[in-house]
Amino acid sequence: MSLSIEDVARIARLSRIAVTGDELAATQGQLNQILTLIEEMRAVDTSGIEPMAHAQDVMLRLRDDVACEPNRRENWQAVAPAVEAGLYLVPQVIE
Repeated sequence: MSLSIEDVARIARLSRIAVTGDELAATQGQLNQILTLIEEMRAVDTSGIEPMAHAQDVMLRLRDDVACEPNRRENWQAVAPAVEAGLYLVPQVIE
């Protein structure tokens, strides 16, 4: 599949991109190269290949999910203007 100058001009207009005649020709060449590359990649048989999340087989170093900060809920609620049943009370903003 290749794009004509008219196709590129239409894409530019739909994208709201102002391009000159010289830019249309250069953009047409670049877009056609991209489409050719896509066609080449589609031609490769990938039926026996498992999808990958990363180009290299790497494992993340994970740490244990342990709370390391002390629980200061009571301290913060002690200085709050209004608290009820462990919840912060705020003024109503929507009627």
